[in-house]
Amino acid sequence: MISLPLTLGTIPLPKTCLLKFLVVDIPSAYNIILGRPTLNAFRASISTYHMKIKFSVIGGVGEAQADALQAHKCYVEAIKREKKRGLEETTKIENSNKRGKDPVPSPEPDKETPATVQPVEELLTVELTPSDPGNVTKTGSKMMEDVRDQVVNYLRKNKDIFAWNPQDLEGIDPGVITHHLNLDPSIRPVK
Repeated sequence: MISLPLTLGTIPLPKTCLLKFLVVDIPSAYNIILGRPTLNAFRASISTYHMKIKFSVIGGVGEAQADALQAHKCYVEAIKREKKRGLEETTKIENSNKRGKDPVPSPEPDKETPATVQPVEELLTVELTPSDPGNVTKTGSKMMEDVRDQVVNYLRKNKDIFAWNPQDLEGIDPGVITHHLNLDPSIRPVK
């Protein structure tokens, strides 16, 4: 962990807070991830649709506005770098914007990447209860065999905690979870 000052906004209404950052040495498309602790420190309100953060400062309201095109370019460049280094397995997902024109242009289609979502690896089906073929789960095929055996043994040992069907949920304390429809009894239902 490292403490650094972070300034959001521009003159005349910037705000600076001393924040703790966790530094990790892993490939990522992001330089920094600002979470709830940061937003709380700045007492900020965010709008993902407008790509804007607003926060109170002495003398008004400060704001930090993102540039959608620049953010998209940075993301695409980071992904390209990771592909060159061979550290990331990515899958392309078709861009379908139902609201109309996409404000951010899509990158050039990658000819070698399929246009559908594919699993990163094959999954192996594991029966947790040999007497009941419905009690199955899946594990990754690239997992080391001894680790897979440990995981499967652990799951088999604790198979009673899984809800395989709705009848398995009987007896749960309503203090843990309760299903309730918030309906106004004075309003007639619509067919």
